[in-house]
Amino acid sequence: MNTTPITTHVLVIGGGFSGIALGRGLLQQGITDFLIIDRNHQFGGCWSDNTYPGVACDVPSHLYSFSWRPNPDFSRVYGTGPEIRQYLEDTALELGLDQHYRPGENLESATYRDGGWDVKTDQASYRCTVLITATGHLIDPKIPDTDFAGEVLHSAAWDHSVDLAGKRVAVVGTGASAIQVVPAIADTAAEVTVFQRTPAWIIPREDRAYTEAEKRTFARVPEALEAERAYRFWHGEALYPAMRGHAGTQAMLKKLADAHRANLIEDEALREKLTPTYAPGCKRVLVANDFYHALNRDNVELVASALDHAQGHTLVAADGTTIEADVLIFCTGFDVAEPVYAEKVFNDRGESLSQAWGRGDVLLHTLFAPDFPNLIAVNARHTGLGHNSLVHIIETQVDAAMQALKWNAATFQARRDAHDAYAHKLAEMAQGTVWTEGGGCGAWYVDGRTNTLTAVWPGFAFELRQQLREIPQQHFQLN
Repeated sequence: MNTTPITTHVLVIGGGFSGIALGRGLLQQGITDFLIIDRNHQFGGCWSDNTYPGVACDVPSHLYSFSWRPNPDFSRVYGTGPEIRQYLEDTALELGLDQHYRPGENLESATYRDGGWDVKTDQASYRCTVLITATGHLIDPKIPDTDFAGEVLHSAAWDHSVDLAGKRVAVVGTGASAIQVVPAIADTAAEVTVFQRTPAWIIPREDRAYTEAEKRTFARVPEALEAERAYRFWHGEALYPAMRGHAGTQAMLKKLADAHRANLIEDEALREKLTPTYAPGCKRVLVANDFYHALNRDNVELVASALDHAQGHTLVAADGTTIEADVLIFCTGFDVAEPVYAEKVFNDRGESLSQAWGRGDVLLHTLFAPDFPNLIAVNARHTGLGHNSLVHIIETQVDAAMQALKWNAATFQARRDAHDAYAHKLAEMAQGTVWTEGGGCGAWYVDGRTNTLTAVWPGFAFELRQQLREIPQQHFQLN
């Protein structure tokens, strides 16, 4: 590793949606002295990590894209994983961000001292004035320990060398990735057994290919594409009242999901196993058509119980059900209490960001940590959405981050009194939501250390944009 620090004004960690948006924002500010370090070897973030069979987005393509870089050539209403990753790569290259990109570097530590940040990766050392984390929090696969004797895969770390043809395959989970994996492998595998701990609310996926005429219209008439994006955005916003327990919106979602299940699942006993008992929105409401079709297949079986343990090639469910398998696929999500970098970022007192969050600190305006000068954390806490596009949140945060950089202060950090008031405001916003008030699902959105909602934004997406349109300088200590 190079021991001579590489100096740069701004260091960005992450090369996905957030990192690319930050790169554009910095260039627009006239800041060219910046670097983007990324553990991956190509732009794309989670879309570089997730390459499992059937991978696709569950947010419409024209909303899950940058507002300032519309793509009239998206092939479908819901884009595939490879298509989204290519879109991100193309966007980064068009911006010239490859000139600032340092791929294949894993963060080891970042420590604030003497007005700047000392950052170490497994490849190099850096000295920067401003550190911006932009990795998101769905990056480290949650892979349970197992004594299974066969091949073990995770949806977010797929090994394409493993051949599923003619194999007995077990899939653990029925969340966002599992409902895509199962239909994609059902034709290839001899048998597929799905272990379900908790059923999901699933509504129809109104997906189709865009016609060539539609794509030409999007390309030639920008207003048509803007209208498509606006329609998708406000359609998503209309679902947010369900997250606040609004009876009418929840009833609408339940009716839609119940009808979808009844239309596609032939067996009454199977329908019962797939019916959730918690409030819609407590866990992410999923969109899928082919998952239920796959469960109707003769070679696909649902075990309505969590996987308990493995003995050789035998998998034992919590209810005692046993099956034999050759391949075990975990669709178990991610370690999401906080981004993994939180344990590696330290202030000048030696306190980690993880420790600060563990005692209840939040991010002022969802971006700025008190006691951590010149640190901006994009897409870290209070940013997830269960009803709309995260890209909208990222763009909102990046605009706010650029406001802070415009101050041209040698150092900036959140004031403790402003932080405390904002933390109280977030707690008030979280009250009455299905995540904190009896939603009945035990969702990962709540940090178990503080028993507070931290993973999702507890409001309409447009509310955060309104709040961050102008961030008050008086909320910060500037030098």
